[in-house]
Amino acid sequence: MRSIVLLLLVTATVSGCVDSPQVSRRDSTRPSKGLLSPRPETRECLAQLGATRANFTPVADQYFGGGCSNLGTVRLTSLRSDTASLALSNLGPVTCNMASQFAGWARFGVDRAAEQILGSRLAKIETFGSYSCRTVAGSSRLSGHATANAIDVSGFVLEDGRRISVLEDWDGGTSAERRFLRVIHASACKRFGTTLGPAYNAAHRNHFHLEADAASFCR
Repeated sequence: MRSIVLLLLVTATVSGCVDSPQVSRRDSTRPSKGLLSPRPETRECLAQLGATRANFTPVADQYFGGGCSNLGTVRLTSLRSDTASLALSNLGPVTCNMASQFAGWARFGVDRAAEQILGSRLAKIETFGSYSCRTVAGSSRLSGHATANAIDVSGFVLEDGRRISVLEDWDGGTSAERRFLRVIHASACKRFGTTLGPAYNAAHRNHFHLEADAASFCR
């Protein structure tokens, strides 16, 4: 259900941080719960996200230990393409800004590329999730996931039933499937600050990491 009542109190559905050996034990502290973000930019973003015809529910701001938080986040139920509703899997809370950019990429980058290259519209985007209280692998720096500002995309289901997997089809798919994945990866690089994929390192062999940050890093 698209939310248009922005002053409603919402109980956040995330109960705590994901356990990670790289994150401080402060993560075990009880998360604070509050109202929906009062910031004008968040309210404006929610209105813009609603204009895309995405189905979403705003989530109350929460602070967790170790610098992890959900601020100005939403739960996306589905997105909208030119012609249909796009299902989503395994997606937790994401910042409104990330959700808005993701909605644009899904419609204008992925759906249209699927039709042009593979001959079928997009039906579903599969993910490994969004929020996770953890650091970047091999460092002490918090991941974009720790603030719900990143999504890991693992695959795509088309209206004709075909499933395109980042892991299986980046190198092992048909020429059209490989082209499709590279085209939408390049499209993501134009929309998100950080875009990582199989060409970056082995840790990203099975997904695209999409992050709405201020960087300009595409690999």
